[in-house]
Amino acid sequence: MVDVELDEGLAVITIDRPQARNAIAPETMDQLDRALDAVAAARALVITGGGDRAFVSGGDLKQLAAIRTEEDAQAMAWRMRLLCDRIAAFPAPVIAALNGHALGGGAEVAVAADIRIAAADIKIAFNQVSLAIMPAWGGAERLAALVGHSQALLLAGTGTMLDAPAAERIGLVNQVVPRESFEAEWRGLARSLANRSAGEIKRVLAGASADEAVAAFARLWVSDEHWAAADALQQQRNNR
Repeated sequence: MVDVELDEGLAVITIDRPQARNAIAPETMDQLDRALDAVAAARALVITGGGDRAFVSGGDLKQLAAIRTEEDAQAMAWRMRLLCDRIAAFPAPVIAALNGHALGGGAEVAVAADIRIAAADIKIAFNQVSLAIMPAWGGAERLAALVGHSQALLLAGTGTMLDAPAAERIGLVNQVVPRESFEAEWRGLARSLANRSAGEIKRVLAGASADEAVAAFARLWVSDEHWAAADALQQQRNNR
């Protein structure tokens, strides 16, 4: 099951399949596609897993074992790769809240997000090599963009499992927080990013031209939000 929560500009998509440690099955892909449609207007998006054991534990091997031809394997890989591409291209900031282990395809979903916040006791691994396969959902390329070619090859080529602090040290995870405050931390971070400015900044960071960046600034400058914030700041200064 893929659940959707919408609250004043913040959207939360939760992959909740406790019987399979939140593994991705074909039906999950369909549900995730519909969930992304439902949250298209959100100003910030969080993707997380149900429970506290797994973020996403990869593909559901029991269901995907029916795939036996190269053509069918390609079709499955393209299906999920395009969904990860949708996450990466989402117009607002996307946070992967790693509530549990992110393994194999789960790590690929995690790196499709803009930001990764992890509970301190989770582990992350691109360990597809343990099944004599490789990342196919865009995760290898995104991993390299985050940690560099050599580190990505080392991690994905050996399937090395990292704990959260080690992942943070190499830039694979952005923030590590204690388990007891994990949900409050990711919700607070998401709410702080659920603003129009953050969405424009994401677009500029993705490669907007100088003209587009200046135009985005100008749109924000004349917005009601900008002038309300400016007035509030001036009022604070006047009251000091």
